[in-house]
Amino acid sequence: MPAYAIARLREAAPHPEIARYIERLPGTFEPHGGRFLVHMAAHEVKEGDWPGHVVMIGFPGIEEARAWWDSPAYREIAPLRSRHIEGDVILVEGVPEGYDPAAAVKALRDALPAAPPA
Repeated sequence: MPAYAIARLREAAPHPEIARYIERLPGTFEPHGGRFLVHMAAHEVKEGDWPGHVVMIGFPGIEEARAWWDSPAYREIAPLRSRHIEGDVILVEGVPEGYDPAAAVKALRDALPAAPPA
């Protein structure tokens, strides 16, 4: 099942370390089967507040995503970004092909309080 690393990064002033980070980043995730899905693209906020930028890297599975995040290659360059850009990063597993949300709806309905008898 695919997995994703998703980052919401705040606006930051240009810095040479950020450029070095971006240059080296693909070399850290490509060995784990990762690839950019979203990078340096404008986004439209349709609801809520979402300042900054979105980065999304796709992986074959959650284990590959975790292996990338924990890899010495990524850990070495991570401070080049984190010293200059605040952000939130998550790893999340995708859904399989043909996913049906019926089980999620059932779990939600089962969690609702029982209606009082009429």
